[in-house]
Amino acid sequence: MPALEAIYTAPTEQAAEQALDLFTASELGERYPTIVRTWRSAWPEFTPYLAFPPAIRTVVYSTNMVASINARLRKATRNSGHFPSEQAALKVLYLAVRDNPKAPDANHVAAHWKEALNQFSLFFEDRLSIQ
Repeated sequence: MPALEAIYTAPTEQAAEQALDLFTASELGERYPTIVRTWRSAWPEFTPYLAFPPAIRTVVYSTNMVASINARLRKATRNSGHFPSEQAALKVLYLAVRDNPKAPDANHVAAHWKEALNQFSLFFEDRLSIQ
């Protein structure tokens, strides 16, 4: 919902709180008080997200890519039926991930992923190794 984008793209926690207050006072906030209540109850879990750099936050809230790959994996396993071994299942999943008809080439990278990967390597250098 575009009206909520100002909250999760806010540069600071204070700016996010102001955006939530604006949404609460807006016509949409009054029309959908459950959304406001959900944001307010989840606020302590949400605010650590604001500590991440913008590139990482973009990847996190852009879940279309994750939903798309999950749908492809479900379709591949559902259409294949029974697998004789775990290795056979892994091969089908590998091929499902590798075969992306929407990608212009086999090395297609999601938008903003390179910038996000650089930020991940700086933010989580002790947990991420890039070769």
